[in-house]
Amino acid sequence: MTLFLWECLFCLLPSLLLLGLLVFVRRPAVSAWTEKTLTAVGWTLWRGLCLILHLPLDKASFGTAVSVCTGTQFMCKPSTLAQYLLRHCTSLSRTMLASWPKGDPHFQTIRALLGEPQALGLQFTREHLLLKDGGIVSLDWAVGPGVSDSGVRRSAPSVLLLLPEHWGGLSPHLKSLCHSATAQGFYVVVFHHRGTAGCPMTTTRLTEFGDPADLEQAVAYIHSRHPSSVLLAVSEGSGSGTLLSYLGERGSSSRLTAAAAISPVLLGQVWFETAVPPLYHWGMLYHRKRQLRRYAGSFRGVLDVDHVLKSSSLKEFEERLFCNHESEEPWGLDWDRYWERNEPLRDADEVAVPVLCIRSRDDPLLPPIGSLPLSLFQNNPYFMLVLTETGGHCGFTIQNSNNQPEDMNWSHAAVLEYFRAVVDFLKGAGEKDVVSWIGPTVEQRSRNNSSVFAVRKRRSAGMKRPQNQNINQSINEVEEFTWKRSYTR
Repeated sequence: MTLFLWECLFCLLPSLLLLGLLVFVRRPAVSAWTEKTLTAVGWTLWRGLCLILHLPLDKASFGTAVSVCTGTQFMCKPSTLAQYLLRHCTSLSRTMLASWPKGDPHFQTIRALLGEPQALGLQFTREHLLLKDGGIVSLDWAVGPGVSDSGVRRSAPSVLLLLPEHWGGLSPHLKSLCHSATAQGFYVVVFHHRGTAGCPMTTTRLTEFGDPADLEQAVAYIHSRHPSSVLLAVSEGSGSGTLLSYLGERGSSSRLTAAAAISPVLLGQVWFETAVPPLYHWGMLYHRKRQLRRYAGSFRGVLDVDHVLKSSSLKEFEERLFCNHESEEPWGLDWDRYWERNEPLRDADEVAVPVLCIRSRDDPLLPPIGSLPLSLFQNNPYFMLVLTETGGHCGFTIQNSNNQPEDMNWSHAAVLEYFRAVVDFLKGAGEKDVVSWIGPTVEQRSRNNSSVFAVRKRRSAGMKRPQNQNINQSINEVEEFTWKRSYTR
């Protein structure tokens, strides 16, 4: 009998030990200690992996591993619109971003650009738009609840135009934004440059980094298709180059009511010349080379494709692709002249719609915060900047709550809330028929233009793209401007 009892005890001993361990771990003090220990071990392993992959770690990164970041830095020139946004857009003044590991900048960046998208039940209907020069761009119209395959709703909601990264493709981050916007009643369309995301290549002309010519025709087509809808636009990462160029070149004749840029590239030349971690650099370079290799046979007559494909950096690839070959243009572009022609903010003083830029301090794909043209946001009332401590590149994952099983993106909520507030503000100003906001005079803007940012270089007259401007209109005729839109073309 004694032997039997000992055998039962030995059989039950593992279960008893496990039960005792569970009871012990459930104590608050022990549970907190265990969580901190596992976090520290995981952080150490992640730090070693980052060192192997040459991924930079912020000095304060371990602090974000055990805390949740709150608060943002909102930078703009004081105006009635800015005050209105701060009152009605709570997302712009406060965030609840995820802590480590989901809040790690590299984890967020890789997940946003390459991660597996969630099953959102959203589909797209593609249209190919034939351009004036025979080229083709693609427009992907989101098809979801309330949207038919023909692209017609029962009402006239705001149209949200999305611009992907410069190298093209519909990333998980952009798909998530499409889903959020569609769920809130926006009519979403994604713009794809020629030769990207499966768009046919019918000419031997590739899109330069800041060339808005194709986007201009696409916006005109979207407006003709939805003339009674408010047209908004948001760019992802380097897609801001095209969006900001369009806003600058079109000025007050832009058909957009408001725009936003998530993790934007504001200074194109600086971005290409700034080193990024090798993991991201080689990934982006491989993607660009794969796109060119797909149409290598078509370009061999006008371009030394093999020479371009041997490029060892993004700067070298861009320079060989657009600067060092025979061009049909009447001038030969070198690297500096290329950016005089294509810098995203080259015509920033001509922008006439509100632009919200969202940027994190730990973005691994963008130049350091010190390179930001902060004076642009301090002097130009149309540009607003929201800085967060964490978020990575197009990440901005919100800390999960108990009743929120899926990860949410703060930048999506902030951008959509911003668009609704701007539209409401402009409608109110129009109905009251009053000057809702008075900007600086032309002379003041001209004086501030030189300090918008130090590295900006204005294009010479010979470098400007053709515009249908009324050159007889005197700039002195317009002493003041308001937030009420006007179309001159």
